[in-house]
Amino acid sequence: MPEEINDADTVGSVSATRYAEIVADLRKQLETAGRIQFAVGDCALEVEPMREFGGQERSDSLFTVKDSLFRLSEDIGLSYATVDKARRTASRWPKDRRVSGVSFTVHQILASIADDEERFATILTLPEGKSRWTPDQANRRVGRQVVKPVTPQEKVSAIHTLATDEEVAATVTSDLLRRPTVVAQVKQEDKVRVVEELTRDDHVAAKVTTGLLRRPDVAFRAMSDDTARHQVNHAQVERGRQAREHFEDTSPIAPAVKNMDRTVEFLDLVTACHAFVAAADRVVPGMRDRQLGDDERVIMHENVARVRATLDWIETAVDTGKVDVDGELAKLLQGE
Repeated sequence: MPEEINDADTVGSVSATRYAEIVADLRKQLETAGRIQFAVGDCALEVEPMREFGGQERSDSLFTVKDSLFRLSEDIGLSYATVDKARRTASRWPKDRRVSGVSFTVHQILASIADDEERFATILTLPEGKSRWTPDQANRRVGRQVVKPVTPQEKVSAIHTLATDEEVAATVTSDLLRRPTVVAQVKQEDKVRVVEELTRDDHVAAKVTTGLLRRPDVAFRAMSDDTARHQVNHAQVERGRQAREHFEDTSPIAPAVKNMDRTVEFLDLVTACHAFVAAADRVVPGMRDRQLGDDERVIMHENVARVRATLDWIETAVDTGKVDVDGELAKLLQGE
């Protein structure tokens, strides 16, 4: 039974009735156009029959074939590509296998099915739930990208196709990674690979690692790895070496120090003092207008007392060479 038409509906700027008339008229004209395209293909085959070997047209004949088809296309006013595609399509669909009511475009898409019997059977079997073949249905059948993706996999394929440009891919990736629900659905091993790719830049990796190690659980798990722990220890030693070099390059007393007997202990001690002063100069200004709680003040006073005791100990060692500490000082330095 013909589909019931409700004129209350519209398609674009026309009524449903007028749209149905347009479709019927265009189908007739396209059927005629399809016959013409097959006619072009048949004639092109007559001029240059297919010369296939192992499923592919023999390469040694391609140049002469192209010359003939190009001349034919010029003489009838069509592009070479149009004539060539029509010839290949006609070669796959003998006249008694062409299906009336199925467009030339669908025949052309299904022509990629290599096996003859499978190809002929496919066009006679309508897609499930459909009343006719469409180009998208044909593309689905042969595994090609469709114009209007429906399934998740088709949408994924469409996104990959659109994101072949690196700039587009980068923008899409940045946008998707800002969506927590999207990230939550990514498998753990894929997340690891993504993070590894995004942190190939050393500056980015350092910034991310610093942030992650501020999370106690993350730091604990990371330090449970022997290699990671070794690398952190190595980094601390390296930082100390760099701090010493920085002191020698920037401190105003560095030239005087260079003239002294620079034992390792002396340099380490000077470097430690220099690093402490630099750290205090960086951190203390940030305390402006901040009110610490009672517990916080107690902790800070205890630490300041330890620092003062340490400075006294250093001065004694420098002036007298004595480095022994009494019981009270030892307890204070140990935070007891």
